[in-house]
Amino acid sequence: MTTMESLLIRNRDQLLAFAGRLGYSFKDISLLQQAFIHASFAFEQGQDRLNDNETLEFLGDAVLDLTVGYDLIKRFPALREGELTRLRAALVQEGHLALMAKEIGLGDYLLLGKGENASKGREKPSILSCAFEAVMGAIFLDGGYEAARQVVDVLVTPHIDAKKEDLYLADSKSRLQEMIQEKHNEGPVYVLEKAEGPDHAKIFHVSVRFQDKILARGTARSKKEAEQQAAAEAVRDFASLFDL
Repeated sequence: MTTMESLLIRNRDQLLAFAGRLGYSFKDISLLQQAFIHASFAFEQGQDRLNDNETLEFLGDAVLDLTVGYDLIKRFPALREGELTRLRAALVQEGHLALMAKEIGLGDYLLLGKGENASKGREKPSILSCAFEAVMGAIFLDGGYEAARQVVDVLVTPHIDAKKEDLYLADSKSRLQEMIQEKHNEGPVYVLEKAEGPDHAKIFHVSVRFQDKILARGTARSKKEAEQQAAAEAVRDFASLFDL
C-alpha cells in the first residue's frame, strides 16, 4: 500500500536533490512530495490514501502571479500596466512554465498513473506546467512569500529579458501605429522592398514608412517578422518621429 509516509522513505534522497536545484531547503519535505503526485497516480492508490497536487497547483498559480508581478515592477518601474500584464502572462503561460519545468528536470520526479506514464505524460506541457505551479505552492506553504520570491529569482527571472524582447517585437507594429496616430492621426505603411533566395529559404526586406519617409527597415525569413523588426526599430527611434 502506497502512503505519503512510504513515498517519503522511498524518495527522500530524490526530493532533497530536487530541492537543491531550487536553492531551497524544505522544512516539511512532504509538501514537495505532494507537488509531484499527479491525480492519475493518486486515483490508482485510492482516494483515501494520497492527496494529489491540484490544490498546490491552485495556490502556486496565484503565487507566481504575485511574485513575478512584483519582480517585473521592480525591474521595469516605467512600464505601463498593460505591458506588465502581457509580460507576466508570457512568463507564466503553460508553454513557458513547461519549459522551466524541463530545465530543472521536474518531469523525472512526477508520480503518474500507469496510463498517463505510458502516454509520455512526463513530457506533456499541461502536466509539467501544473506541477511547476504545485511546486511553487508547496514552497509558499513551507516558507512563505519570501521563499517563493527567492525561487522565482532563480527560475523565472533569467527568462525576463528574452520574453520582454519577444513581446517587444510582437507588439511593435501596434505600438508604432498608436504612437504615430496619437500625433498625426494617421498610421505607417509597410513596403516590401525585395524578396530574395529560394522558396524554401526566402529572405524578405521590408521598410516602414510615414509620409514617404523611411523610418526603419527589417529583414527576416517571413514578411510578417520583417515588418515587426522594422516597426521595433522605428519604436526604438521614436523620438525622431516627432520631427516628421
